[in-house]
Amino acid sequence: MPVERVVFALNGRRYEVAGADPSTRLLEFIRTQTPFKGTKLGCGEGGCGACVVLIAKYNPKTEEVTEFTASSCLTLLYSIHFCSIITTEGLGNTRDGFHAVQKRMSGFHASQCGFCTPGMCMSIFTSLVNADKSKGPKPPKGFSKLKVSEAEKAFSGNLCRCTGYRPIVDACKSFASDVDLEDLGLNIFWKRSDKNPDEIKSSHGHLNVDCIAASREGWYHPRSIKEYYDLINSSLWNDSIKVVVGNTSTGVPGYKDQDLYKNYIDIGGIPELSNIVKRESGIQIGAATTISRTIEILKQECESISSPNGSVVFMKLADHMSKVATPFVRNTASIGGNIILAQRRTFPSDIATILLGAGATVCLQVVAEFVQITLEEFLEQPPLDPTTLLLSIFIPHWVSDNQPETSLLFETYRAAARPLGNAVSYVNCAFLGHSSVDQQSDTLVLSKLRLAFGAYGTEHAIRAKKVEKFLTGKSLTASVVLTAIQLLRETIVPMDGISHREYRVSAAIGFLFSFLSPLAKDIPEPGKALTSGSADSADRDDVRNLPVSSRRETIPNDDYKPVGEPLKKYAVELQTSGEAVYVDDIPAPKNCLFGEFIYSTQALAFVKSIKFKSSLASEKIIDVVSAKDIPSGGENIGSTFTYGDEPLFGDPIAEYAGQALGVVIAETQRYADMAAKQVIIEYDTEDLGPPILTVEEAVEKSSYFEVPPDLYPKEVGDVSKGMSEADDRIPSTEVKLASEYYFYMETQTALAIPDEDNTMVVYSSSQYPELAQSVIARCLGIPFSNVRVITRRVGGGFGGKAFRSFQVATAAALCAYKLRRPVRMFLNRNTDMVMIGGRHPVKANYSVGFKSNGEITALHLELLINAGISPDASPLIPGTIISSVKKYNWGALSFDIKVCKTNNTSKSVMRAPGDTQGSLIADAVIEHVASVLSVDANSIRERNFHTYDSLQLYYPDSAGEASTYSLHSIFNRLISTSSYVDRAESIKQFNISNKWRKRGISCVPGIFRAEQRAAPGRVSVLNDGSIVVEVGGIELGQGLWTKVQQMTAFALGKLWPDGIEGLLERVRILQADTLNLIQGGLTAGSTTSESSCAATLQACNMLIDRLKPVSDKLQQQSKNVSWDTLIAQAIKENINLSASAYSVPGQDSSKYLNYGAGISEVEIDLLTGAITLLRGDLVYDCGKSLNPAVDLGQIEGSFIQGIGFFIYEEYITNSDGLMISNSTWDYKIPSVDIIPKKFNAEILNTGYHKNRVLSSKASGEPAVVLASSVHCALREAIRAARKEFANSNGSGSSPLEFQMDVPAPMTLVKELCGFDIVEKYLRSLSTYERSAEE
Repeated sequence: MPVERVVFALNGRRYEVAGADPSTRLLEFIRTQTPFKGTKLGCGEGGCGACVVLIAKYNPKTEEVTEFTASSCLTLLYSIHFCSIITTEGLGNTRDGFHAVQKRMSGFHASQCGFCTPGMCMSIFTSLVNADKSKGPKPPKGFSKLKVSEAEKAFSGNLCRCTGYRPIVDACKSFASDVDLEDLGLNIFWKRSDKNPDEIKSSHGHLNVDCIAASREGWYHPRSIKEYYDLINSSLWNDSIKVVVGNTSTGVPGYKDQDLYKNYIDIGGIPELSNIVKRESGIQIGAATTISRTIEILKQECESISSPNGSVVFMKLADHMSKVATPFVRNTASIGGNIILAQRRTFPSDIATILLGAGATVCLQVVAEFVQITLEEFLEQPPLDPTTLLLSIFIPHWVSDNQPETSLLFETYRAAARPLGNAVSYVNCAFLGHSSVDQQSDTLVLSKLRLAFGAYGTEHAIRAKKVEKFLTGKSLTASVVLTAIQLLRETIVPMDGISHREYRVSAAIGFLFSFLSPLAKDIPEPGKALTSGSADSADRDDVRNLPVSSRRETIPNDDYKPVGEPLKKYAVELQTSGEAVYVDDIPAPKNCLFGEFIYSTQALAFVKSIKFKSSLASEKIIDVVSAKDIPSGGENIGSTFTYGDEPLFGDPIAEYAGQALGVVIAETQRYADMAAKQVIIEYDTEDLGPPILTVEEAVEKSSYFEVPPDLYPKEVGDVSKGMSEADDRIPSTEVKLASEYYFYMETQTALAIPDEDNTMVVYSSSQYPELAQSVIARCLGIPFSNVRVITRRVGGGFGGKAFRSFQVATAAALCAYKLRRPVRMFLNRNTDMVMIGGRHPVKANYSVGFKSNGEITALHLELLINAGISPDASPLIPGTIISSVKKYNWGALSFDIKVCKTNNTSKSVMRAPGDTQGSLIADAVIEHVASVLSVDANSIRERNFHTYDSLQLYYPDSAGEASTYSLHSIFNRLISTSSYVDRAESIKQFNISNKWRKRGISCVPGIFRAEQRAAPGRVSVLNDGSIVVEVGGIELGQGLWTKVQQMTAFALGKLWPDGIEGLLERVRILQADTLNLIQGGLTAGSTTSESSCAATLQACNMLIDRLKPVSDKLQQQSKNVSWDTLIAQAIKENINLSASAYSVPGQDSSKYLNYGAGISEVEIDLLTGAITLLRGDLVYDCGKSLNPAVDLGQIEGSFIQGIGFFIYEEYITNSDGLMISNSTWDYKIPSVDIIPKKFNAEILNTGYHKNRVLSSKASGEPAVVLASSVHCALREAIRAARKEFANSNGSGSSPLEFQMDVPAPMTLVKELCGFDIVEKYLRSLSTYERSAEE
């Protein structure tokens, strides 16, 4: 029963592991004990998909192989005994050739930073394999049985922060047998590559290894109930022990392991827990059966049931379960484990609720006694201890009563942030009953009702028995439904401390209303249009299930080949195969130690002592490094910028919650992470005032950072004069924008290696290695020349790896310096979210004056910016906010801006910092004016667009020439190509016809001020003619290396005899190294690619000048001079074949404007607040794009990231300012199921721009601001809802005027539509009923 060794295959290699810690995860083993680094750690919760692998299990009894994806970050190593594992390297690699999936991902430009790509490849590949096992006609050669409609679901649990998902969907759809090739986006091929997806089936053999007898304790695998109880009753039970099946609960916040375990009991091998027993009365499913297998069983049972409506319960259970967690978690999580969590830990389980609604019972083994009780009784018992074993769950067959007029009803519902799952429910429900017609009243009557509700803030799912009793036997009318809902309000009472309490209750009411209203005679069905014949009268779920479609258009640029061509990303195949090396992929040096931060959970408090609990994890601590370990002559510095420093450690005062207090050192990263959880910090707040956590408190205490006069934005005109000229005014109106976390897929990471002579080599995932070098040197008190910082590539940055990365690199270096051993730090996702900060929260108040024709005459803004504890780059933010606000001609513009110092994590630059907030503020003003004037917002926008003269007034240093001002033509083009006018009219009709669904549309322009910075570059030609290029810019996924490679080929192509054929392959880009290429600068602001290209071009031209005379001489001897001949001759003549350049943009031409526009159309469900993005259209001016595929990817990705900020991502802190939405469970970035159903993007090559690098313009950040169109469209939809139900805020103001802050998730949408609209509506119908009776 104890297992000493685990034997498995990994990518075809046999592994036999003995003596491993039983708590070791599969991911940890793969990354630290094998050469395969493609499988990545993104969250440690099964919530992102970066760690997905394929597991194949062989069943010797049935001789069947089951293949499924799994989260290797949750899968325990000992649980894969006799399995075959495939990672992305096993699909394909540089040596064996790349797999079709990897080629498609590369060719469809579906990988940017590349950190999530290996997991994407594994999910897509497994979906293709499983699709091809299904019934149905054989697809044409080169295609799969996968359908286009299934493409999104193929990787629905995988997250990507870069691409916006659309190219990944296209890569997946390209395998579908029913794909329309015209519907696929930009790619390097249109036909299928040469390797069939199912060829991989032969690439993993199944091991025939004899079971090895074992005696080592640690991992126990009982084969019977008796063996399980023998273990429970043994002395083992007094020790640290955990009972597991899939171990997926360790990914759930609140249920994660808080300490290490010595012993594990894997009960998955007990036959009674895996048995499936089908009876006439129902189906019994073993408790260890996975959720995915349960879904399969239920679907198979549906097909075999002859009763016409008997299968409805099983089918709806299966459909609902497919929205629980992610596919790769459902593949290993057991149905019994889910229910046990719900019973023992108040886990908000969907499965417990829907099974309660379906009348499930459970079988238990309580020591020697076998017990069968209802699920309801089971949930109400005190939390189970391990002496009670859940054996199975029985789901009854529900069929209609024998009377022909009786119908069986069953529906399940969930309100969650994502439609396809990977989001815990705010509330879930399952309703079952029988309906029959009452002959006297000709109305439907319900009987045998089961109304189950869960996840709303309850200890466990419950039945609303008072409501069931009330409804039973009643004729369903509006007044009866109203009374039922009022009873439900009394029943559904969320616990104290639960978030969104009113929302949860209101959504539950909406679900009951949805269930009952189609059955009531006098209530129109919520999902149907009010007027028949409407083109949009589909069921409400249809629109959310539409597959993603797209159009991507570019106008090609052939002037500077290969620059301007949509070439695939440099080294992209290495990203798909997992061979691309990120910082944490560098093999750990000998004697390497690992660190994890200890951070404060209080703001503004003396740290009296730091101790650790007595625990197994605490025993793993090797050392704790803190401020006292900073060497003599060094500084307590963790970050710096022009405006000030930030300390590495809070000493002696923790100034904010999340501030580092020290670093725990252990032998593995997991031990360090777990040891840090054992910390006990004693605080003292005596003689310290309360912390400043809000901007209001900062104003009260005059706590500000100074903005240097040269950075403070310039006002325009005379606002008091403009106000006096106005026909109407809107007095001070507030809009608030919260923070946003970066959510790069690769968290902050560094590896520090001490070297000879008091030097240090630090590998850092950084956007600014040059400044990291100075911070590390200052901390250690050594010369800058003693610190070498190396960055090859970064797994996503978005500004978060700029100044915020220094702290991790410096901490690792300090630990390595003290211990004289290499130290690696790779922050776990929760720590990263708590400590690193994010976008600046802003509170804005605006006052605006305007004429009756919509012309705005004056705008005054008051802005409070929450900068957090240190200045960081915050003094820059007022300028960028106002720059974005200035996209409209306000007549006169004035502002009062305060950058507030608060006791919060420092806020820093994040993709389009300030511009993103400014764009929303500007459009909130425009929409408010349009609302007051009762006109279309677009008419107000266009009336207040800049002329070229006003543009020069508002942007005196960056307006450029009149010919470059393209916003008018872009806006007009977008309005035309998107059929905006027709769609706006059809939306009006839709909103008239639909009471419970509303749509909105909005068109937003964007002006983004970019600034090119100085940059170094070096181009060297080696003896064999190959070319190496070094630039200061860092490859973050934005395609910088790709553009530099293209620029090198273009420039040196003048001496290449065959055009550029074969030249690109000769160019290699090297990693950034601060001692090799100095003055590398900061990679940010979207202009580093063009700056690096400018430096590369200069260096290449220097080489051309040196080589041209040699070439001319050779050409006199022979017409065709090959490149290799030219280089060989140059070497003979001692020509310097390495050229360095430092490109400095002209003072008058470094700043310029980018233009774009976006239209978004949304639909909202008034009963739940659910948001569906129906369509997004973007047009963007790229100048002459250096690579249209790269630029399109940047534009789409930044737009989707902007949607996250404006709609979905809730940055929630507690009363101490500590971030508590610090996991993939609580913090929801956009996933594939929420991107626009139709997504069209177009980049315009607008011709010659004399001061730009080959006429190109920036693309990485500007499109973020266009995502405010989604927020504006949402406002329009909510306005239509409020008009329908005439909601006002109680102060007598118009229901059409309301404050809508950022973000605006479904909970806020529902609140603004009204928590009580169902009751209001039913009361109006009831009144009508009574008057009709009278």
